[in-house]
Order: sequence, then C-alpha cells, then structure tokens
Amino acid sequence: MNRAGFGLVSNVPRRDHRWAWLAALALAISPAISAATLDPAVLPRVQAATFEVVIPKPVNDPLTYEKPLPFDQLPFQQRNDKYYSVGTAFALGENRYITAGHVLSIGIDSLMGEPAVRDSSGHVYAIDKITRFSLQEDFVEFTLKNPPKVTPLEVNTQPVMNDVVYAVGNALGTGIVIRDGLYTSQTPEEEDGRWKWMRFSAAASPGNSGGPLLDKDGKIIGVVLMKSPDENLNYALPIDLVLKAPADLAVADTRVTYQLDVIDNKNTGSFKAQFPLPKSFADFSAAFQKDYNANVDRQLHALLTENAAILFPKGAGSSRLLHSNSSLNPFPTLLRRSSNGTWVIASAGEGKGTLSHNGYISKAVVGSQLMFHLRKPDDVSSKELYSDPKRFMDLLLQGSPMQRRVGSEQIKVTSLGKPTKESMFTDAYQRRWQVREWPMAYDNSMIIAFLLPVPDGYAAMIRVAPAKNEHEDLADLKALTDFVYVSYSGTLAQWKEFLAQTSLLPSVLSDIAIRFDYGNDFRYQSPRLSFAYTPALQKIDQDSQLVLGMSYFEDRGKVVWDVSKVMVKSNIDNAENISFNRHIAPSDDLDDSFRNYWDKIVRRSHPDDGVPYSDNDMTYIGTVGGTPVSSVAKPSVLYTAFYGVDGPKPQDAMKGKLNLLLEKLQVNEH
Repeated sequence: MNRAGFGLVSNVPRRDHRWAWLAALALAISPAISAATLDPAVLPRVQAATFEVVIPKPVNDPLTYEKPLPFDQLPFQQRNDKYYSVGTAFALGENRYITAGHVLSIGIDSLMGEPAVRDSSGHVYAIDKITRFSLQEDFVEFTLKNPPKVTPLEVNTQPVMNDVVYAVGNALGTGIVIRDGLYTSQTPEEEDGRWKWMRFSAAASPGNSGGPLLDKDGKIIGVVLMKSPDENLNYALPIDLVLKAPADLAVADTRVTYQLDVIDNKNTGSFKAQFPLPKSFADFSAAFQKDYNANVDRQLHALLTENAAILFPKGAGSSRLLHSNSSLNPFPTLLRRSSNGTWVIASAGEGKGTLSHNGYISKAVVGSQLMFHLRKPDDVSSKELYSDPKRFMDLLLQGSPMQRRVGSEQIKVTSLGKPTKESMFTDAYQRRWQVREWPMAYDNSMIIAFLLPVPDGYAAMIRVAPAKNEHEDLADLKALTDFVYVSYSGTLAQWKEFLAQTSLLPSVLSDIAIRFDYGNDFRYQSPRLSFAYTPALQKIDQDSQLVLGMSYFEDRGKVVWDVSKVMVKSNIDNAENISFNRHIAPSDDLDDSFRNYWDKIVRRSHPDDGVPYSDNDMTYIGTVGGTPVSSVAKPSVLYTAFYGVDGPKPQDAMKGKLNLLLEKLQVNEH
C-alpha cells in the first residue's frame, strides 16, 4: 500500500520502510484558526492545546553563492521566521504531548537543531524528555521544559463509525486549520495486521502530521499520520493505541528492505530495537540512530551473504568480463547485473562541462549516484588537488553547477567550503579512495564523495544524502567501490606527478615501474609485461599519453584488478600509438566466439600476423609478441603488440616499426 506522511515535504530514501523520513522542509505557520462546524465553545480549548512542531533554521551557511540570496522574494513571515514549521502536536495530558514519529524524526541527526513546539502566540517551548516512542505505529510522546498551562484535550477511545470527525493541524503551512469529514472505515496495519488504522474523509494536507483527529464533541480519537495519494481517504492511529503503549520505552518493530544498486535482489528483514526512556532529545536521537545504523550494517551484510553465489566475480556473465580486454575508458562506471541476470558494464551517458586550462568534468548518473571524471586544469598540480578538497569541490561546481532555489530564482553555488569529514577507504582490490563529506544545512543533507585519484585528476562517486541517512549511504558507497570499472589515463607529465603521490596509489602500481626521459626513452616493467622504446619508434615528451587499461581477471585462482592493456600515444591529440593486449585462454563455460578468437591469436592469424593493414584512416601492424619465461604447448596467456599511425604507410616502414616495438618486449607471466 502506497501512503505518504503529512510532514510538510517528504523526502523518502531508497531504503524502504513505512516511516517516511522527512528531510526537506517548508513554510512556517500563522496562528490563525479556521473551523468547519465544530462547536465554537470548544475552539479556544483546541487552539490552546494544539501546537506547531518547529525546527530552527540554520544560523551559519558555509556555502558561497554567485550573488546574494534574494530572500526578499520570500513571503514576510517565511523570510523573518527563525524556524521551519514541520508538523503538528497536541496536549494529551499534563505536560504530555503527542506528535507523529516521522515529524520529530526530522531532528534526528539533523543539521538544523532540535525540534520544539510553538503555540498560537508564537512562544517556542523546548522539548525536555522523550517518554514513549513507536516506530511502527509512528507516534512519539514527550514533555516540555517550562510547559505552558493548557487544558489537555479529552479522549474518546470508542469512536462511532460514520460519525463526523475533525482533522486539526498545520495544513500546508497556512495555520492551524480544522476540517470536517467522516470516520469512514478501518483497515489492518499492512505488515501483520497488528492493529487497525482509522480511515477518515476530512481533508488533511502536508503539515497535518501529528495533529489530533477529533470527534463531534472535540475529543481526541486518533493521531493524523498519512494519506493515500490516489484517494481522498486519510489515516489516523487510534488514540487508544497511544494510551496503551509501553511507558518509558522506545520500540522499533517494522519490516525493512535493503537493496544495492548493482543487483536487483533485496534483503527483506525487520528493524527491531528497544531502549529505555525517558531521554533528552539528543540522547534519544543518538540511541535511535545507533540502532538504526547497526541494522543497516546487518542488512547489507545479509544481502551480500545471501547473494554471494551470484555476486561478481561469480554469476552469469562474470566469466565473459573476466576474459575481456579493458575498454581503456577513464570514465568510472559500475559492473552490475542486467535485467536478465547477467553481469555487464553499466552504460553511462556522459555529459561534459569545461574548465580552464584544458580541464573538464564528465558526469553521468549510474544507479543512485553521480559518477564523475575530473580532468584537472593544467595549472593545478596533483598534490594540490588531492590535498585540497575545497579546491576539488570548487572545480566540480564550475564544471557541474549546483543551484539553490530561493523564491523564483535559482542561485548558483560557487563553493561548499571545506568538508567537515575526511577519511580514507581501501576497497577489496586495494584501491585507495579519499572520502569527503560536505554539509548542506539549508537542505538538511550531506554531499558524500568517494574520490579515486587517477593520473589526470579524479574518478568519483557522489551522493546527496539526507543527514540522517549518512551512515547507510556511506555503507552503500563502500560496498559499490568493489564494482567500479575505470582505467588510468594521463599525459606523461600528469603520470609523473601522480606516481609521486605514493600513499594514494592502488597497490597494483607498487609492482609496476614506469620510467621515462623526455626525448630519450620510455620503460614499463611489471610482473606481467616489460617493454621499452626510444623516439625512433614514437615521440616521447610530456604531452605523450599513457593509458593503463584496467580490468578484472583471474590470476592463480584469485580474481584481481590489474592491467590488461597498455597504450602509449605520441600525443594526446595524435592517433599514433603503440599498444599491448593481454589475452586469456577461454574457460569451458564461454561460447565459441571466445574460443575462435583465442585460436586466431594462437595461430597468429590476421591481424596478429605481422602484416600491415588499414582501418579507419589508420595503418596498423601487430603480432603475438614477447618471449614467455617458460614455453608451454598450450599457453594460457598471450600478449599481442601493435603499432598504429595516421594515413597510409609503406609496408617496409611499418615492419621496421614493429621490429622496434618487439625489440625490448618481454612477457613475464607464466
């Protein structure tokens, strides 16, 4: 059943459970009250016992904008109010107040401060203690510091079906409004039918959450909570359930599902937790968040364990990827299971934004995250970029603008300032990610960036997460790093700077030596392949481009992330290049296309026959090269070596280039 809570604006995260977490907020309310046909003598009591739930607006904004924010466009009250109005609460007893759980949850791990209540005269009362809480029934009971002297509303625990009812609440931020309708029906709670929701036809709008549902005499019969978006029938929790809830206890017992972007399978489980009350709001928030985060970790672990047999490098399609050469693409994407259950490289429709001094930003949405490739400007060193996260984010905002809406205008954000959290994370393939987090207090959200240093800048995964979901989005992104597909590309000048940042390099590069002397020679040596050449083969200068094509493949019974293709171009804008490709004997589960391709390489058939050929205005020549350390009758790994250049070239000249290419080529793999 699809229902929505009555908080002013709902922002429901991907993790799917009944409580609608609210992250974005809206207008403050006015103290005016309107009524339908409720007895006028009851109105003063209803007015005095009904409150707004408010949360303080952020005082400090670390963001920088292209121009001053036009707050003068906002309505007077919204412009001058120090609070956001987020829901409704009411007095149930002496210093005993009730609201919806999802309304008060806005303050859990919030960047804005603790929620409070405000009366019709504008006086704000701080919450003292949380005394009862139920996640599944979606209500919370609390006390106030220095509470007002109000007469609580009376209670009716036996409402009559089809009687007139009144929904009281902060509707759409326009003030406390009373609207009439009928108590139409009951419907079982959707998980296990543990109780019955009240259904009513009185209109209710965003902001009504937590307000009282009254009978014709003005007595409380329920707590207004949510609505069905496809019909004019709304939901309330019977007040009898609130009264019977365990005292001094916070309870969570609700069904939850967890999904990771790279697979369709979900983990369906329960979030069950209890802790004693009363607690201050800060202590309640910390206790709840601790239990919630622990449950996220359990679900992620369970999801990965349940699907271990199909997770890459296992599962359909994995073997094809493990036997395929690198695409040489420096843009990061993910390995994922397609709709037919086969592992593929996720396609990414890249958009590009330009930066000064040859820099640019490529970006694409892949799953629930934005993937970026930042080619740093030439006037920014690798050391500066990797050590200055503010500089990185400023560049990102230049090439991929972010805007904040104020009134009718969209104002460009030019800087997020320094991140409030910085850490390192090493994935299963020993790639070292810089993790940076920036708060956006006005939106109560966090920008979480996983940054992988690459020779020309960064490959990155970024999410904007509600502040209270920070832990689960971090857990998600950590898990996704093991499925990132990316190659390393840059000019030789960029590689020189990059290789100097030894603490940030993936472990695979610790076994690879890359040496070059502009105008003299280039040398590459790894446990798998070694080669060297001079300008007699191809120009060597700071603008020459080296690409290490990275891919996943099996090595001695273990799947590794390593170099499967090497390409060096004489210039980033010049098509002349040399390349070396690693080929693996196909496993028995692969189709004939892999066996046929492998057989052609073993037989040195075209194009691996040392004979020049033309393709797309290029002339190529290549062969199976290198001298294996140990000669075997049926090799399991072979390397091909190719030289290519623009336009038609004489056969003798191309063969001379191939001889130069093979001269210092050594295959080191068994």
